Amino acid sequence: MTAQPSPPLRPVRLDRDPWGQLLMTTADGQNFSGVVPVRAFPISDPDHWVSFCDAHGQEILRVDDIRDLDADVRQIVELELSQREFVPVIRHILSATHHEPSDWTVETDRGRTSFQLNNEDDVRRLEPDQASILDSHGIRYLIASVRGLDGSSRRILEHFL
Repeated sequence: MTAQPSPPLRPVRLDRDPWGQLLMTTADGQNFSGVVPVRAFPISDPDHWVSFCDAHGQEILRVDDIRDLDADVRQIVELELSQREFVPVIRHILSATHHEPSDWTVETDRGRTSFQLNNEDDVRRLEPDQASILDSHGIRYLIASVRGLDGSSRRILEHFL
């Protein structure tokens, strides 16, 4: 008779301590404080491969699909992730200079903003119709659909892709 593999370790409870840090209790009764959920692929696959890390950044456990979590735990995880992840979606590229560093003015889902790119390598195609832009301060912007941009915005972007 072979032993059945034990079920994967899962967070069964998430709470906050008096300082606002996340406390996690796992299915086997282990308790962890200062837990931080981190997505491995926040843009291309946000529902899969979420790691729970300790205060030192070491992975405690990984969840393959957050949709498998209990509803109350999932709600806390999604709220925590949304507060940590700031990825404005670019709707229009109003202007961009062609010399490095490049100054951009864009309209995003959060309003108009300006930023600077260190070099053209900071603009990357993610999928055939998506792009990501990393500004000089480390803020990542998403273009959800290159084809969905107006013609002027596409022409500016194509220069950098």
